[in-house]
Parts: sequence; structure tokens; C-alpha cells
Amino acid sequence: MGSSTAEESPVPAGSGPPATPPPAPESVPLRRHRPLLLLVTEQMTSSVGRQVTALALPLLAIAHLHAGPLGASALMAMTYLPGVLLSPLIGVAVDRARLRRMLVSVSWLQVPAIGSVPLAAALDGLTWPHLFAAAAASGALSSAQGIALQSCLPRVVPAERLLPANSSLTGARTIGLIGGPALGGILIAVIDPAPALLVECAAYLAGGALFLALPASLNRSAHEAGGGARSRIEALKEGLAVIRRETLLRRQALAAAGLNLGGGAGGGLFVLYADRELELPPWQLGAVYAAYAVGMGTGVLVATSVTRALGMARAIRLCAVGAGAALFLIPAASLGLAFPVLVLYQLLFGLLATVWSIAMTTGRQLVTPAHLLGRVNAFLQAVLTATLPVGAFAGGWLASRVGIVPVLVGAAAVALAGASSLWFPRDVLAGIERAAERTA
Repeated sequence: MGSSTAEESPVPAGSGPPATPPPAPESVPLRRHRPLLLLVTEQMTSSVGRQVTALALPLLAIAHLHAGPLGASALMAMTYLPGVLLSPLIGVAVDRARLRRMLVSVSWLQVPAIGSVPLAAALDGLTWPHLFAAAAASGALSSAQGIALQSCLPRVVPAERLLPANSSLTGARTIGLIGGPALGGILIAVIDPAPALLVECAAYLAGGALFLALPASLNRSAHEAGGGARSRIEALKEGLAVIRRETLLRRQALAAAGLNLGGGAGGGLFVLYADRELELPPWQLGAVYAAYAVGMGTGVLVATSVTRALGMARAIRLCAVGAGAALFLIPAASLGLAFPVLVLYQLLFGLLATVWSIAMTTGRQLVTPAHLLGRVNAFLQAVLTATLPVGAFAGGWLASRVGIVPVLVGAAAVALAGASSLWFPRDVLAGIERAAERTA
């Protein structure tokens, strides 16, 4: 990757530091910061809806289209594929877009994309092409919303408050991760999976209304404020040039890709491993998954204080390596005391990965010029979105040949190697640390 030099500053070249909104009065805490409250409420609502759909959509395919393993896997892949293929172009659009209008549009467009599925099922006209098209459209819109949100936050929250603001958004999504599957299970038990999809439609309708209440200043595009390439092709090349040039962004992509490859391989085999190799009863498996939610929630609560105590660069390094190392606890569970070891793994991984993600996202927002943030977020999201299914597929294929435990050890090694890249060279995160110090 090369080392950082005096000529190659870790802060991306461009038009100087990212534009930030006027500082909010210190007397106004974030819990009363109106734009952030709107974003937090939207994330909580849409997260619940997405979790209901994640459960209902494959069950709908099984019930109405008699899906087998291949069909269910293909349906899941269709929710990822548009994000991988379109993220760079979405990033260009985000940098040029009137963000409030874009957020409202992508949220409300989810309603016909998802709502067409229960309508077709009710009319006995649901087909595989329709289901794949709905999954792909929803995946593309979700990718656009995620990139736009990461570019929106630095424009509504002062730089010195980005870290707790990112923690708040992650906490809102955590609530959805906890409550969404439970709500989905109840709804599907009472009614058919198809009508349960209307929960996500309602969530996106509400989300669009919340986005509509964001400040009108978001309707001035970052491209207009920061200048840059004129054509879309030039804009795409400009974003790629930032990733190629900056060691900081390349190392972030490498570390996250390693964690996702290892985590994807381990996650894809986890239930099979726990059931067949470890013979965990269902209640213990449920408790193990609940431990992850506890770890993630704890990470949300402590992310700001831990990052400020350790410094942003050190927190990113330590938490990334800790999360990668925690994956070794999965194969270690085969040596004995499987249940407590897996609970410990979920607690540690949920905590460390959450703090790492919040700190890394905040650091990227601090050091990237505003008019490039959409493209930088988009390229990184494409890498991360692709590595999860690749890791899951590769892990499953290898496990069928050499066994589950050796693959789990290898997956942990890949994750740890990727995370360790953040330590070399030593000044790779210097730009993030300087930006954090300026806003302290």
C-alpha cells in the first residue's frame, strides 16, 4: 500500500477541510438537536421495518414460490448486488443532489417497490422475476439512503458533535435490530408473510415525512459549494483518485474488507456450526444472539467516552484488532464450554465492532471534503457490501471440503490480518487524529 510521506498527507487533497454547519449553541444538548432527532427517529423506524422484511421476504418466497436453498440464497444476493454495482454512481449522485429531496424520494420510492409484493401475492400473481426485481430495487434504494445519510450528518451536526451523533444513529438502528425480528415473528405467526411487508411500507412513508422536515439548507448540493469535476465520468474518476491517493482511506477499506470477509465466512457457518458441531439447544442459540445485541448496545453507550479517552486513532486500531481477534473464540468453542465461549464472543465482537464502526465513520466524515464525501462513502460501501456475501460463499464452499472448524480459524485470521493493516505505517491515522483534536 505504501507509506504516508510529507508529500502524501493523510487528509484528502481538495478544497480544504469539509464544510461544517454553524456550531450549535452549547446550551442545546444533542437530545434536543432537531435535525439529529429527526434522523434518529427515521433510523429507528426504518430499521424495524427492514428487519421485518428480512424475515418476511424469504418466508414469502418459500410459502408462495416453494423456494429451495438456491432460491433463498439468490433472493438475499439480489438485495446486496445493486449496492455493489451502483454505489460509485450513487456516490456521484449524492454529491450533486439536493440531499433533503433525495432522502425523501428514495424513502417514498421504497413503498411501491416493497408494496408491489403483497399486492401481487394477494392477486395470486407473484412470480420469481417480480420478487427479484423488488429485492433489487429495494436494495438499490437502501444503498442510496445509507450513502446519503453519511453525507448528510456532517451538514446538520457541528464537527465537534459528530462522534456522539453517529453513536445516536447506531443506537437507533440497534433498537431496530432487537425489536424488528420479534415484531416480524409475531406478525408472520398471526398473518401471512405478504401483509407483514406493509410494515416496511409504513416505516418508509413515515421516514420520508421525517426527512421532509430536515433543514432546507440540505437542498444546496455539496458539489455547488465545493466545486470539482463537471461531468459524471470526471466526478467518478475524482472520487477514485482520492481512494487511490490516500493511504488512510485504502487502509480503512482493507481493514473493513478483512473484517467483513472473516465475519461473513463465520456468520454464514455460525448456525450450522452451533447446531451440528456444538449441539447447542435452541434456547442457548437464542441467548447467544441476544448477547450480540447487548454487546452492540453497550458499544453505542461507551463509544464516545472510549474514543475520547483513547484518542480516535488508538480507539480505531485497538477496537478493529480486538474485533478480529474475537472471531477466534468461535472455533475455540469446539474445545469445550461452547455456550459461555460463544456468549463471550458475541459480547466482545458486538462491543468492539460497534465502537470501531462509529469512530471510523466519524473520522472519515471529519477528514473528507464535503463535496467528495458521497463518493468516498460510496466506494467504501461497495467494497464492504461485496465482501460479506463473498466471505459467506467462500466459507461455505471451503467448509464442505475441509470442515467447519478449520475454515472458522482461517476466517478469524483473515479478519485479524485486515484489522492489523491499520497499525502500519504508524502515522496512517494521523489525519484522523489531527481532525479530532481540532474539534475537541
